[in-house]
Amino acid sequence: MAVGRVWIGVDVGAALNLVGALLKYLSLAFLFPVPIALGYSEPWWPYVAAGALTALGGWSLEALTRGKERVGVREGFLVVALTWLLGSAFIAVSYVLSGEEQLSRPLDALFEAMSGLTTTGSSVVVDVSTLDRSLSLWRQFTQWFGGMGIIVLALAVLPRLRVGGRQLMESEAPGPELEALTASIRDTARRLWLLYVALTALLIVILASFGWTGLDERMGLFNAVAYAFSAMPTGGFGIDVRSVEPYAPASQWVLALFMTIAGANFALLYRSFVRRKPVALARDEEFRLYIGLLLLATAVLTAILWDAGISAGEEALRQAAFQTVSIMTTTGFASTDFAGWVVVAPAAAMLIVGLMFPGGSAGSTAGSIKVVRHLVIGRVLKRELDQAMHPEYVAPVRVNRVAVDERTVRAVIAFVLLYVGIFVAGALLLLLDAHRVDLELTPFQALAASATTLGNVGPAFGFAGPMGSFESFSDVSTAIMTVLMWMGRLEIVPVVALLTRSYWRA
Repeated sequence: MAVGRVWIGVDVGAALNLVGALLKYLSLAFLFPVPIALGYSEPWWPYVAAGALTALGGWSLEALTRGKERVGVREGFLVVALTWLLGSAFIAVSYVLSGEEQLSRPLDALFEAMSGLTTTGSSVVVDVSTLDRSLSLWRQFTQWFGGMGIIVLALAVLPRLRVGGRQLMESEAPGPELEALTASIRDTARRLWLLYVALTALLIVILASFGWTGLDERMGLFNAVAYAFSAMPTGGFGIDVRSVEPYAPASQWVLALFMTIAGANFALLYRSFVRRKPVALARDEEFRLYIGLLLLATAVLTAILWDAGISAGEEALRQAAFQTVSIMTTTGFASTDFAGWVVVAPAAAMLIVGLMFPGGSAGSTAGSIKVVRHLVIGRVLKRELDQAMHPEYVAPVRVNRVAVDERTVRAVIAFVLLYVGIFVAGALLLLLDAHRVDLELTPFQALAASATTLGNVGPAFGFAGPMGSFESFSDVSTAIMTVLMWMGRLEIVPVVALLTRSYWRA
């Protein structure tokens, strides 16, 4: 059967045709580290070679198939899943070719590439300070590129390919819905990306100015760019073994502020600041809950740290606020080694794991469940309690005074149940595999590792803590966590849909 025709109800040829086109555009990203490598007299050919292979793979897929203009919602699931998987695979090629010993094994390279592109921040690299400067910044850039989404970026060029793109926006955008700013999906993507770029540039200038003025002598321009590329996409990769711990309090506070911004709905931020309608923030129920959860968790964590004697005063507040924002927005930076809290302040460690589940707002660069889903479920629970007391009571679930369609409500509940089920299954598999290879991994550490990779958060506990590495996990566990990162970034549904018979049936 011809590749370009419909196969069992899904136009596989059309999906592959679009994946090929997207990979061609992705290949241009591999040019980014080339001038940096030349400037530091480091090998530049691995990036050119990996980029050429990406372009060749994309061109081959596009040449052997046809019909990208026929891509619909069903094909969109396949496009999104394959683009993230193949994109990570080609980035992994650049790591293997770089000659860096810590990323020489293909599976480790794929884990690192998937972690970057999905903005997770988990790493198998033990000592990031030994990486070449070009490789280090390329690793940071993969997060920034994946932050708003390769698909969203490609939406700006899809009209030239005669593809509408709205179905891909719905398939890839974080959260239940990413509200369009304009009737044109291309204009929406362009405006969100302009805001994303502007905020990144602003963060670079602020951080670099701290270094130039002596406020933070460790924060040079290279470091400022590296951490801005990681903070805005809520990524978590760093260029220091101790994450952001060595940096001045001013830098940590600024990073916390920008992580908070990155965890908010970008469409809402655009309306509030670019269109000068700040009242939109105060009126948005998800944003209010998002900020409320951050403030509440910060206050609780501050009290725990102070009471346990870990820190006090401004340091306690800063450590609590930074860790709260970093984990809830799924960034994964750390201003202190909170892995040690398991012994001295177990309540704080449990709170950190708990913060891996709320996530940021829908339409943000953050991962995990998303605040709006918690909001919907809270409203559903309230309605059920009201109906238990008053059986005749009938009312729709509302968010921002707008009734939520019952199909959406059911989809949210199903997603959360699916998310929790996969999280538990992932933790169990990691624990069983650790037992198989005689790796010292406690149930709490297994739960944290599963939660942090599925939620695209980054650090876990134990040897995989914020100042550690995932290198000690076996190949089987590394593969499991790579899949968890992939599923988490795609919000599970596209991947799970591909595994069902109904997806492939006409």
